[in-house]
Amino acid sequence: MEILDILIIGGGPIGLNCALEAQKNNLTYLVIEKGTIVNSLYNYPLYMRFFSSAEKLEIDGIPFLSAAPKPGRQDALEYYQGIARHREININLYEKVLQVSRTGAVFDIETSKGAYKAKNVIISTGFYDIPNLMNIPGENLPKVKHYYTEPYPYAKQKVVVIGSSNSAVDAALETYRKGADVTMIIRQSAISESVKYWVKPDIENRIAEGSIKAYFNAEAAEITENSVIFKDKNGQISEIENDFVLALTGYLPDFDFLRNSGIELQGDCLNPLYHPETMETNVPDLYLAGVVCGGKDTHLWFIENSRVHAEMIVGNILSKNN
Repeated sequence: MEILDILIIGGGPIGLNCALEAQKNNLTYLVIEKGTIVNSLYNYPLYMRFFSSAEKLEIDGIPFLSAAPKPGRQDALEYYQGIARHREININLYEKVLQVSRTGAVFDIETSKGAYKAKNVIISTGFYDIPNLMNIPGENLPKVKHYYTEPYPYAKQKVVVIGSSNSAVDAALETYRKGADVTMIIRQSAISESVKYWVKPDIENRIAEGSIKAYFNAEAAEITENSVIFKDKNGQISEIENDFVLALTGYLPDFDFLRNSGIELQGDCLNPLYHPETMETNVPDLYLAGVVCGGKDTHLWFIENSRVHAEMIVGNILSKNN
Protein backbone atom coordinates (compact mmCIF):
# COMPACT_ATOMS: atom_id res chain seq x y z
CA MET A 1 0.00 0.00 0.00
CA GLU A 2 1.25 3.48 -0.91
CA ILE A 3 2.25 5.65 2.03
CA LEU A 4 1.10 9.21 1.31
CA ASP A 5 3.02 12.23 2.48
CA ILE A 6 -0.26 13.84 3.61
CA LEU A 7 -3.84 12.69 4.01
CA ILE A 8 -6.30 15.59 4.35
CA ILE A 9 -9.64 14.98 6.04
CA GLY A 10 -12.24 17.44 4.77
CA GLY A 11 -12.68 18.96 1.31
CA GLY A 12 -13.79 22.44 2.34
CA PRO A 13 -11.97 25.65 1.33
CA ILE A 14 -9.14 25.12 3.84
CA GLY A 15 -8.78 21.43 3.01
CA LEU A 16 -8.51 22.36 -0.68
CA ASN A 17 -5.94 25.02 0.20
CA CYS A 18 -3.87 22.39 2.02
CA ALA A 19 -4.06 20.18 -1.09
CA LEU A 20 -2.88 23.03 -3.32
CA GLU A 21 0.05 23.69 -0.97
CA ALA A 22 0.99 20.00 -1.05
CA GLN A 23 0.83 20.04 -4.86
CA LYS A 24 3.15 23.03 -5.08
CA ASN A 25 5.71 21.26 -2.93
CA ASN A 26 5.52 17.93 -4.80
CA LEU A 27 4.13 16.04 -1.81
CA THR A 28 1.88 13.05 -2.39
CA TYR A 29 -1.55 13.67 -0.85
CA LEU A 30 -5.20 12.68 -0.86
CA VAL A 31 -8.25 14.62 0.30
CA ILE A 32 -11.11 12.55 1.73
CA GLU A 33 -14.50 14.28 1.93
CA LYS A 34 -17.69 12.68 3.26
CA GLY A 35 -19.91 14.67 0.87
CA THR A 36 -19.39 16.81 -2.18
CA ILE A 37 -16.61 19.35 -2.72
CA VAL A 38 -17.01 22.14 -0.09
CA ASN A 39 -19.89 20.13 1.35
CA SER A 40 -20.63 22.59 4.17
CA LEU A 41 -21.06 25.45 1.70
CA TYR A 42 -23.35 23.26 -0.38
CA ASN A 43 -25.57 22.84 2.70
CA TYR A 44 -25.72 26.57 3.47
CA PRO A 45 -29.05 28.40 2.92
CA LEU A 46 -29.63 28.78 -0.81
CA TYR A 47 -29.56 32.58 -0.81
CA MET A 48 -26.87 33.09 1.83
CA ARG A 49 -24.34 35.89 1.28
CA PHE A 50 -20.94 35.94 2.92
CA PHE A 51 -19.91 38.61 5.39
CA SER A 52 -16.56 38.86 3.58
CA SER A 53 -15.75 40.25 0.18
CA ALA A 54 -14.59 37.89 -2.56
CA GLU A 55 -10.85 38.56 -2.26
CA LYS A 56 -10.87 37.50 1.40
CA LEU A 57 -12.26 34.10 0.41
CA GLU A 58 -9.56 33.40 -2.19
CA ILE A 59 -7.18 30.47 -1.77
CA ASP A 60 -3.70 30.04 -3.25
CA GLY A 61 -3.89 33.48 -4.86
CA ILE A 62 -6.53 32.33 -7.37
CA PRO A 63 -8.85 35.29 -8.15
CA PHE A 64 -12.44 34.98 -6.93
CA LEU A 65 -14.55 36.95 -9.38
CA SER A 66 -17.97 38.03 -8.15
CA ALA A 67 -20.38 40.57 -9.63
CA ALA A 68 -21.80 41.32 -6.18
CA PRO A 69 -19.79 43.06 -3.43
CA LYS A 70 -20.56 40.13 -1.12
CA PRO A 71 -20.47 36.77 -2.91
CA GLY A 72 -23.21 34.24 -2.27
CA ARG A 73 -23.39 30.49 -1.83
CA GLN A 74 -23.54 29.72 -5.55
CA ASP A 75 -20.57 32.01 -6.29
CA ALA A 76 -18.52 30.14 -3.69
CA LEU A 77 -19.53 26.72 -5.00
CA GLU A 78 -18.50 27.72 -8.53
CA TYR A 79 -15.19 29.11 -7.28
CA TYR A 80 -14.05 26.26 -5.02
CA GLN A 81 -15.39 23.41 -7.13
CA GLY A 82 -13.88 25.05 -10.20
CA ILE A 83 -10.47 25.08 -8.49
CA ALA A 84 -10.82 21.40 -7.62
CA ARG A 85 -11.53 20.59 -11.29
CA HIS A 86 -8.96 22.79 -12.97
CA ARG A 87 -6.16 22.07 -10.53
CA GLU A 88 -7.05 18.35 -10.64
CA ILE A 89 -7.04 18.02 -6.88
CA ASN A 90 -6.76 14.40 -5.75
CA ILE A 91 -9.98 14.02 -3.77
CA ASN A 92 -12.29 11.14 -2.84
CA LEU A 93 -15.91 12.20 -2.37
CA TYR A 94 -18.76 10.62 -0.38
CA GLU A 95 -16.25 8.74 1.73
CA LYS A 96 -16.26 9.18 5.51
CA VAL A 97 -13.14 8.83 7.65
CA LEU A 98 -13.97 6.53 10.56
CA GLN A 99 -10.70 6.28 12.45
CA VAL A 100 -7.18 7.66 12.53
CA SER A 101 -4.55 5.70 14.44
CA ARG A 102 -0.78 5.73 14.50
CA THR A 103 1.54 2.76 14.12
CA GLY A 104 5.15 3.81 14.50
CA ALA A 105 5.86 6.67 12.09
CA VAL A 106 2.80 6.04 9.91
CA PHE A 107 -0.91 6.78 10.34
CA ASP A 108 -3.52 4.17 9.48
CA ILE A 109 -6.72 5.79 8.21
CA GLU A 110 -9.90 3.72 8.04
CA THR A 111 -12.81 5.04 5.97
CA SER A 112 -16.26 3.91 4.89
CA LYS A 113 -14.74 2.71 1.61
CA GLY A 114 -11.21 1.58 2.34
CA ALA A 115 -7.95 2.10 4.22
CA TYR A 116 -4.94 4.37 3.69
CA LYS A 117 -1.54 5.06 5.15
CA ALA A 118 0.11 8.47 5.50
CA LYS A 119 3.11 10.06 7.17
CA ASN A 120 1.07 13.13 8.10
CA VAL A 121 -2.64 13.82 8.58
CA ILE A 122 -4.46 17.16 8.42
CA ILE A 123 -7.93 17.39 9.96
CA SER A 124 -9.89 20.19 8.31
CA THR A 125 -13.45 19.12 9.00
CA GLY A 126 -15.09 22.42 9.97
CA PHE A 127 -18.04 22.42 12.35
CA TYR A 128 -21.25 22.34 10.33
CA ASP A 129 -22.09 18.65 10.71
CA ILE A 130 -23.39 18.37 14.27
CA PRO A 131 -26.20 20.67 15.50
CA ASN A 132 -25.78 22.18 18.95
CA LEU A 133 -28.84 20.52 20.45
CA MET A 134 -31.06 22.13 23.07
CA ASN A 135 -31.81 18.72 24.64
CA ILE A 136 -35.46 19.50 25.35
CA PRO A 137 -38.56 17.31 24.94
CA GLY A 138 -39.87 17.31 21.37
CA GLU A 139 -36.60 18.37 19.73
CA ASN A 140 -36.69 15.22 17.59
CA LEU A 141 -40.15 15.90 16.15
CA PRO A 142 -40.29 16.06 12.31
CA LYS A 143 -41.36 19.71 12.41
CA VAL A 144 -38.06 20.72 14.05
CA LYS A 145 -35.29 21.66 11.60
CA HIS A 146 -31.70 22.34 12.63
CA TYR A 147 -30.74 23.39 9.10
CA TYR A 148 -32.43 26.07 7.01
CA THR A 149 -32.25 26.12 3.22
CA GLU A 150 -35.03 28.31 1.78
CA PRO A 151 -38.23 30.06 2.90
CA TYR A 152 -40.85 28.63 0.53
CA PRO A 153 -41.94 25.60 2.61
CA TYR A 154 -42.94 27.93 5.45
CA ALA A 155 -45.43 30.17 3.61
CA LYS A 156 -48.57 30.78 5.72
CA GLN A 157 -47.13 28.69 8.57
CA LYS A 158 -46.51 29.60 12.18
CA VAL A 159 -42.72 29.45 12.43
CA VAL A 160 -40.62 29.71 15.58
CA VAL A 161 -36.97 30.60 14.99
CA ILE A 162 -34.71 29.81 17.95
CA GLY A 163 -31.49 31.82 18.07
CA SER A 164 -30.22 35.23 16.96
CA SER A 165 -27.14 34.42 14.88
CA ASN A 166 -26.79 35.22 11.18
CA SER A 167 -28.54 32.01 10.12
CA ALA A 168 -31.44 32.59 12.54
CA VAL A 169 -31.90 36.20 11.48
CA ASP A 170 -31.76 35.31 7.78
CA ALA A 171 -34.33 32.55 8.30
CA ALA A 172 -36.65 34.87 10.25
CA LEU A 173 -36.53 37.62 7.64
CA GLU A 174 -36.83 35.35 4.61
CA THR A 175 -39.72 33.27 5.96
CA TYR A 176 -41.53 36.41 7.12
CA ARG A 177 -41.26 37.90 3.62
CA LYS A 178 -42.73 34.73 2.13
CA GLY A 179 -45.81 34.94 4.32
CA ALA A 180 -44.88 33.07 7.50
CA ASP A 181 -46.04 34.17 10.93
CA VAL A 182 -42.61 34.37 12.59
CA THR A 183 -41.71 34.34 16.28
CA MET A 184 -38.12 34.43 17.52
CA ILE A 185 -37.02 32.97 20.88
CA ILE A 186 -33.69 34.46 21.90
CA ARG A 187 -31.62 33.67 25.00
CA GLN A 188 -29.82 37.01 24.93
CA SER A 189 -31.25 40.44 25.62
CA ALA A 190 -30.71 41.63 22.03
CA ILE A 191 -29.91 40.48 18.50
CA SER A 192 -26.33 39.21 18.33
CA GLU A 193 -23.68 41.82 17.55
CA SER A 194 -22.11 39.34 15.11
CA VAL A 195 -25.08 39.59 12.73
CA LYS A 196 -24.13 41.06 9.34
CA TYR A 197 -24.13 44.84 9.61
CA TRP A 198 -26.48 45.35 6.65
CA VAL A 199 -28.99 42.83 8.04
CA LYS A 200 -29.05 43.78 11.73
CA PRO A 201 -31.08 47.02 11.31
CA ASP A 202 -33.59 45.13 9.16
CA ILE A 203 -34.39 42.50 11.78
CA GLU A 204 -34.43 45.08 14.60
CA ASN A 205 -36.87 47.24 12.65
CA ARG A 206 -39.15 44.29 11.86
CA ILE A 207 -39.21 43.38 15.56
CA ALA A 208 -39.82 47.00 16.60
CA GLU A 209 -42.82 47.37 14.26
CA GLY A 210 -44.23 43.98 15.35
CA SER A 211 -43.96 42.26 11.96
CA ILE A 212 -41.76 39.63 13.61
CA LYS A 213 -42.45 38.81 17.24
CA ALA A 214 -39.43 38.30 19.48
CA TYR A 215 -39.04 37.09 23.05
CA PHE A 216 -35.67 38.06 24.51
CA ASN A 217 -34.06 36.51 27.60
CA ALA A 218 -36.13 33.43 26.79
CA GLU A 219 -35.47 29.73 26.30
CA ALA A 220 -37.44 26.98 24.61
CA ALA A 221 -38.50 24.41 27.20
CA GLU A 222 -40.56 21.92 25.19
CA ILE A 223 -41.82 21.39 21.65
CA THR A 224 -45.14 19.66 21.02
CA GLU A 225 -46.94 18.68 17.82
CA ASN A 226 -48.87 21.97 17.79
CA SER A 227 -47.00 24.37 20.04
CA VAL A 228 -43.75 25.61 21.53
CA ILE A 229 -43.42 26.10 25.29
CA PHE A 230 -40.78 28.55 26.50
CA LYS A 231 -39.77 30.36 29.66
CA ASP A 232 -38.39 33.81 30.36
CA LYS A 233 -35.53 34.76 32.68
CA ASN A 234 -37.93 34.84 35.63
CA GLY A 235 -39.07 31.28 34.93
CA GLN A 236 -42.50 32.31 33.66
CA ILE A 237 -43.86 29.71 31.21
CA SER A 238 -45.61 30.67 27.94
CA GLU A 239 -47.01 28.57 25.08
CA ILE A 240 -47.66 29.55 21.48
CA GLU A 241 -49.23 27.74 18.54
CA ASN A 242 -46.69 26.46 16.06
CA ASP A 243 -46.27 24.55 12.79
CA PHE A 244 -42.47 24.52 12.33
CA VAL A 245 -39.43 25.17 14.51
CA LEU A 246 -36.14 26.35 13.00
CA ALA A 247 -33.72 25.59 15.84
CA LEU A 248 -30.69 27.47 14.54
CA THR A 249 -28.67 27.25 17.72
CA GLY A 250 -25.28 26.68 16.12
CA TYR A 251 -23.14 23.69 15.21
CA LEU A 252 -20.17 21.85 16.69
CA PRO A 253 -17.06 20.04 15.49
CA ASP A 254 -17.01 16.25 15.83
CA PHE A 255 -15.33 16.16 19.24
CA ASP A 256 -15.57 12.37 19.50
CA PHE A 257 -13.57 12.01 16.28
CA LEU A 258 -10.91 14.42 17.56
CA ARG A 259 -10.64 12.56 20.88
CA ASN A 260 -10.48 9.18 19.19
CA SER A 261 -7.65 10.50 17.03
CA GLY A 262 -5.71 11.24 20.22
CA ILE A 263 -6.13 15.03 20.26
CA GLU A 264 -6.43 16.65 23.69
CA LEU A 265 -9.41 18.97 24.24
CA GLN A 266 -9.14 21.73 26.81
CA GLY A 267 -11.48 23.97 28.80
CA ASP A 268 -15.19 24.63 28.58
CA CYS A 269 -14.96 25.29 24.84
CA LEU A 270 -13.15 21.97 24.25
CA ASN A 271 -10.36 23.75 22.41
CA PRO A 272 -8.15 21.23 20.58
CA LEU A 273 -4.51 21.37 21.61
CA TYR A 274 -2.19 22.50 18.81
CA HIS A 275 0.94 24.60 18.31
CA PRO A 276 -0.09 28.04 17.00
CA GLU A 277 2.97 28.36 14.74
CA THR A 278 2.78 24.93 13.11
CA MET A 279 -0.84 23.79 13.71
CA GLU A 280 0.57 20.44 14.91
CA THR A 281 -1.49 18.82 17.67
CA ASN A 282 -0.24 16.92 20.70
CA VAL A 283 -0.09 13.90 18.37
CA PRO A 284 3.12 14.25 16.30
CA ASP A 285 2.48 14.79 12.56
CA LEU A 286 -1.27 15.22 13.11
CA TYR A 287 -2.40 18.76 12.23
CA LEU A 288 -5.53 20.90 12.44
CA ALA A 289 -6.60 23.50 9.88
CA GLY A 290 -9.53 25.88 9.66
CA VAL A 291 -12.61 26.34 11.80
CA VAL A 292 -12.16 23.06 13.69
CA CYS A 293 -9.28 24.69 15.59
CA GLY A 294 -11.72 26.78 17.64
CA GLY A 295 -13.59 23.99 19.41
CA LYS A 296 -16.98 25.27 20.55
CA ASP A 297 -15.90 28.83 19.73
CA THR A 298 -16.94 28.53 16.10
CA HIS A 299 -16.67 32.30 15.55
CA LEU A 300 -12.91 32.28 16.11
CA TRP A 301 -11.74 30.99 12.72
CA PHE A 302 -13.08 31.75 9.24
CA ILE A 303 -11.91 31.10 5.69
CA GLU A 304 -10.18 34.48 5.53
CA ASN A 305 -8.08 34.12 8.69
CA SER A 306 -7.32 30.39 8.42
CA ARG A 307 -6.08 30.33 4.81
CA VAL A 308 -2.57 30.65 6.25
CA HIS A 309 -2.83 27.27 7.98
CA ALA A 310 -1.99 25.38 4.79
CA GLU A 311 1.35 27.10 4.32
CA MET A 312 2.18 26.78 8.03
CA ILE A 313 1.46 23.05 8.06
CA VAL A 314 3.23 22.14 4.83
CA GLY A 315 6.18 24.31 5.83
CA ASN A 316 6.48 22.39 9.09
CA ILE A 317 6.26 19.04 7.30
CA LEU A 318 8.99 20.07 4.85
CA SER A 319 11.22 21.29 7.68
CA LYS A 320 11.05 17.85 9.29
CA ASN A 321 12.06 16.20 6.01
CA ASN A 322 15.19 18.32 5.65
